[in-house]
Amino acid sequence: MPESTSPHGYTPALVDFRAWVGRADWASGDFRGARVVDGARPGVIIGAPAGIVDYHNPYTGKTTSWEYATWTSPVRESTVPSTEAVASWNAHTPTGTWITVELRGTYNDGGVTPFYVMGRWAAGDQDIKRASVGGQTDGRSSISTDTLAIDEPAGGLRLVAYQLRLTLYRKPGEDVTPTVWRLGVMGSDVPDRFEVPASPPGPARNRELGVPRYSQEIHKGQYPEYDNGGEAWCSPTSSEMVIEYWGHRPPPADLARVDPSYSDPQICQAARSTYDHQYKGCGNWPFNAAYAATYRDLQSVVTRLGSLTDAERLIRAGIPIITSQSFLKTELDGAGYGTAGHLMTVIGFTADGDVIANDPASRSDAAVRRIYKRRQFENIWLRTKRRNAEGKVVNGSGGICYVYFPTRLNAAQRHALATTGII
Repeated sequence: MPESTSPHGYTPALVDFRAWVGRADWASGDFRGARVVDGARPGVIIGAPAGIVDYHNPYTGKTTSWEYATWTSPVRESTVPSTEAVASWNAHTPTGTWITVELRGTYNDGGVTPFYVMGRWAAGDQDIKRASVGGQTDGRSSISTDTLAIDEPAGGLRLVAYQLRLTLYRKPGEDVTPTVWRLGVMGSDVPDRFEVPASPPGPARNRELGVPRYSQEIHKGQYPEYDNGGEAWCSPTSSEMVIEYWGHRPPPADLARVDPSYSDPQICQAARSTYDHQYKGCGNWPFNAAYAATYRDLQSVVTRLGSLTDAERLIRAGIPIITSQSFLKTELDGAGYGTAGHLMTVIGFTADGDVIANDPASRSDAAVRRIYKRRQFENIWLRTKRRNAEGKVVNGSGGICYVYFPTRLNAAQRHALATTGII
């Protein structure tokens, strides 16, 4: 497998992450009605709209006209011929605006995918219902909610280049515009594996970050229209923990919409703000990252890491991560449950290198902090194959994580993000 080493010494043998985030990045693309806006966070906005299009919202039954503009990235070759790709974005979508993110891949035989829709997104839900798009395939690759995947990777087909397209929408005749500050794609070729090599305890031993602790379980039955209530809210609960670690909370006007009898109303708001109306859940990876980046001076990515050593580099620099894993009850001592897919927040490591996690699948906020054995945690997070309770072979996440971090980075944070391939 081809490898390339960055100036920071990171060798992306399994994962290649690329973001468009500054003026030079945006200027490299093709503009149709869009333009770059300068400032502390240069981004793409609607300039002179390219036209008007009707959008039929399948979740409201309404058809509405929207002005639109597009920005299309150059084709970017990947350092890792990939079996999967995940896009993520950071955007501001005021009332009356929304965006679509599309991804097109180039195969190693020269063919290309369609422009797959990776998400129709807005921070609020008053104009559209944010959603992934099901049923997208060209017979060689397909979209599963938030992931573009090769259908038969054993045959050697790979994605060797990517192109992203943004479409920005607003109500006709209005001056308001969405702004996209960051747009990224993570390509990966993590091999099929039931076991992963163990990493030795490293740079973050005996380091724990002060991340707030919130339980999803205390919200069980609340707002069942958002994926049956809190028992399925591991992703937004984890996102809210990290958002608050960085000093942010939903504004009072948003919290006022939540039943005042409910504890931790910000978790309910996070669930509403990450809900995917096609997937019918709050676990869409890019939607969670995009929600985090709606807070001022906070940015986010969805990527894969290669080991707990990578996680330790981030923790040592003060950056928690949100990890996705699936496991049987017997595979993670101290969890007390098994799961087909669950998000939790890694906040530190013990002196022995075991994982300190804020696990939202806990009976109370006070019970959220857990210590999990390093070897067990690393394996259930990084593997791509496992056997479920019936003995059937099913997929694992392969090291997927959300990373939220400030726009203003200190030297240690910048170095940690660079050495894990994020910036």
